[in-house]
Formats: sequence, C-alpha cells, structure tokens
Amino acid sequence: MTEFHHPQTYHIITFGCQMNEHDSEVLAGMLDSMGFYQADGVEGADIVLLNTCCVRETAENKVFSLLGRLRRLKEKKPGMIIGVGGCMSQQEGMAARIRQGFPHVDLVFGTGGARELPDLIGKVTGRGSPVLAVRPDSGGIAEKLPVKRKEGIRAWVAIMYGCDNFCTYCIVPYVRGRERSRRPEDIVEEVAGLGREGYKEVVLLGQNVNSYGKDLDDSIDFAGLLERLDKLEGNRGVVRIRYMTSHPRDFTDGLIETIAASDKVCEHFHLPVQAGSNRILKKMNRGYTRENYLELVRKIKELIPRATITTDIMVGFPGEDESDFNDTLDLVRQARFDSSYTFIYNTRPGTPAASLEGQVSEEVKKARIQELIKLQNKISLERNREEEGREQEVLVEGESKTGPGLLAGKNRGNKTVVFPGGKELIGRTVRVRITGSRLAHLTGWQLLH
Repeated sequence: MTEFHHPQTYHIITFGCQMNEHDSEVLAGMLDSMGFYQADGVEGADIVLLNTCCVRETAENKVFSLLGRLRRLKEKKPGMIIGVGGCMSQQEGMAARIRQGFPHVDLVFGTGGARELPDLIGKVTGRGSPVLAVRPDSGGIAEKLPVKRKEGIRAWVAIMYGCDNFCTYCIVPYVRGRERSRRPEDIVEEVAGLGREGYKEVVLLGQNVNSYGKDLDDSIDFAGLLERLDKLEGNRGVVRIRYMTSHPRDFTDGLIETIAASDKVCEHFHLPVQAGSNRILKKMNRGYTRENYLELVRKIKELIPRATITTDIMVGFPGEDESDFNDTLDLVRQARFDSSYTFIYNTRPGTPAASLEGQVSEEVKKARIQELIKLQNKISLERNREEEGREQEVLVEGESKTGPGLLAGKNRGNKTVVFPGGKELIGRTVRVRITGSRLAHLTGWQLLH
C-alpha cells in the first residue's frame, strides 16, 4: 500500500483531438475547484493526469512511452498520483493492460471521468491502492462543471458527445458512446458567458455536429443552433463561430444557407472525405458516394464563392488498389481543397476494418501518401495565391514566429495571415490586404481606413 500525502499541485498532459483538449480543461477546472494548483511540469506536480487518445496507434505508443518515463519519477516521489484517462482507457481490456504493464499507475478512468474526479482522487488517497473506474460513456450530460480555459481569444464548447456513425475504421463510437446532444439553452448560455469574459471566437465541438439535436425533444437541428448563436448581441462579445467536425452525409442545403446568411459563423467547411473511391467509401461505411461529395462541394462554392474547404484523407485502407487511389487523386483535383489532413490507415483492434482482407503494405502506403501530399501542396499554394489582392477580416491572435514586428491571425476561412503591426492589435479584428502567399500562410498589410 502506498501512503499518499494530501496533494496540492497537478499537471495534465493531453493527447489527441480538440474534444480531448476541452475535456482536459474540464479536468483542470475540477482540480482547481478542489483547491489544487496547476504546476508547470510533471516534476513539480503531486498529481499527473494523462488524457489519452486511441484513434491511432502512434498516440497509444506515446502514452506508453511517457508512462515508462514517469515510473522513474514516481520512484523519487512515491506519493505522486499518476492517472490515465480518456479514450484509450475506455477501450475494452485496456485498464487491466495499463495496470499490469505499469503498476505505478494509481488511477485509470474513462471518457466520462471528469465528473467523478474528486471522488476518484479521494479513493486513491484514502485506500492507498490503485483505482480502476472505467464505465460505459453513454449516460447523461453533466452540466455546469467548472472549466479552466487558457486565457486567450478562442474557446472550445462541446455541443454533443459520442457518435452513431460506426465507420468501419473508427474506434470512437466504442469509447465515447452513442450521440448525446446538450440542450440549446445551455450552449447559448455558455457562449454568451464566454463573450462577456472576452473571448472573441468559439469553436463548437462534436464528433458529428451535423447530427446535433436528433436525440432532443426540442425541434432543433445544427442549423437552428447556429441561428440562435448568431443572434447573440454585443460588440464586446463573441464575433466568430466555428465548428468541427462535420459529416458530409448530413450536411444539408439548409445548413449551407444558414452559414451563408450568418454574420458570425465562418465560411470554413471542414468536410472529411476519407477516400475518393466509391468502393472504398462503401467499405468504410461512410454513407455517401464521391458524386454526393463533389455535389456538396459544388453547392457550397456556388452559394459562398470564397468559402474555404478542407478535408481529411486516409490512404491504405484495406483493399485499396491503384485504381481506388487514383480515384482519390482525381477527387482532390476536382474539389481543389484549400488544405487536407492526410494520414495512413492503421489497424484499430475492435473495429470491423481490422478483420478485412487486403491489408496494404507499408511501402505502398508511404508511396501513396507522398504522392497525395505533393498534389495537395500544389493545389493549396494555388488556392492561397488566389487570395492575393483581396481584403480580408483577420482576428489577430498574437505575435508571429516568422519575424520581429509581425503579427499573426486567422481570416474567416481559418487561414493564417501574417502582417506588420503592434501588440495592441492582439485580440482585435482588423482589415488586411493580402499581398503574398506561402504554402502555410498568407502575408499582407493592415488597412487603416
């Protein structure tokens, strides 16, 4: 039995997506409310929590590697509490695997563990023995939990949890549970409060925000929620609204029209296509064809000509042959994405795709992703060059790392814009004329009138 002193400081390490980042903000808020203080690093912390991701094997390997390093620190500080939470912990059999391989871990909790954190830490300190608390994350939503956000311009707001799509390659529905939407009035209240606190931009989070409201008694959908948020008044409040992630299958004409008519909702559409082959899309259980997807892109560009469209693309899905990959390249040429997040498929135990035949060799995967990246980089640079000469609204986020005297911010299309200016502009929205373009950002000059 380990003897724990009363902990005073904590440090949280986050792996994975924006939803995990937000979950860590809730964990930090809970710990602050318990009277703990945030430490700058693990060495100065009495409690170290790892908020984990299991979407890709590389994320899990990083967690295991860090746990190995923390073992040595725990030997020096035996009273330290080490906890592992989040999606990785939620996988079947993972809690036992962590305890067996890393006996210095004191606490393992799942994706819904934030609300129980005070009780769980109390059990660890009281028992002096490890606590495993992983339960299905499919219950209700705990509102009014404290959130410790980083001081700044942008804030994450979860509008729903879980996923009902069950794409064959994805572990998320199994670890985050079925879809549960927050009540619209709770979301509106939170966003309004963030505006009063000085946040200028809010990012609405969900595994598939287009499904928002389907499980609620209220007759509201995602477009209706955006309309309510767009009406929030006050020049000192939130001026921009973004969202992620969208599923192309559920992106309606009405939603496009709502965004086109909105003042605050940005014209950035992140639409993960994953593949350009109908055969592979069907095997992935994506629920749309390449023709459906390209028609959606056409509608967006027709109604919002200066929209930014980005995507996610996977290469090497089981059974993907050269013809399938060429279909993906062709879709990229037609859609002309502003940018794309490209990645290599890796097997996730417990998903249907893990048992599919026709696993693609690592050599072929690497060759294909390099070809895809080369094509996308060419298109991205061309798309950025189209911005030259235009005036754009830029929300200034801070000083640029590209050089002294330069500021960096985001335009409404979520592209980084670098321009000369003073620190007093940070947090403000300014007009900038774009004069140059790079692959990763645009450059310009502030317009004073």
